[in-house]
Amino acid sequence: MGYSSQPCVILAIPNGGVPLAIEVAQALKAELDIIICRKLALPMNPEGGLGAVADDGTTVINQDVAVRDGISGEQIEFEVAQIKANIKLRTKKYRGESLSSRLTGKTAIIVDDGLASGITMSVAVESVKHRCPRQIIAAVPLSSATGFKRASSAANRVVTCAVSSQSKFYLADFYRNWRDVSDEEVMRALEQWRKRNTFI
Repeated sequence: MGYSSQPCVILAIPNGGVPLAIEVAQALKAELDIIICRKLALPMNPEGGLGAVADDGTTVINQDVAVRDGISGEQIEFEVAQIKANIKLRTKKYRGESLSSRLTGKTAIIVDDGLASGITMSVAVESVKHRCPRQIIAAVPLSSATGFKRASSAANRVVTCAVSSQSKFYLADFYRNWRDVSDEEVMRALEQWRKRNTFI
């Protein structure tokens, strides 16, 4: 049975996941929503991940990295508090007064522009599990081997076009034209979607 014949919701991880998620939602004639997740980045390796936080407060910490880099519990708590404040502002900016889509019994397809460490997708999956979907699918154009393994252990399925085993993995290296998607572009794209659809 194809996804288009099942009730499903496409969940975009801003910012980079929004343009891709819109295309997926249009192709599947599905609902579109967002799930705001922010990575706790490592100072010397922004593609790596100390952890990540989702918009419902769900937090995933990579304890191996924390121990390896000597990061204390107090430092982690401080960073998590900062990220939660940022997420609160982004949620108000992107969602406004719109309510989250109901996921009970539906297929949730979480879309991002790629998986580096996979920690952001993992926290998104853990957050979505609280909303009782039928199944959770992580969908990305490309992934590192580490990111694919981590996301596969969290989601029911990971769909990707390519998995790279390169020791140093940067999403930008796999795109012909890479640029960061701005907040303004995200808000404009979501507003245009809402005007054309009645889902959110």
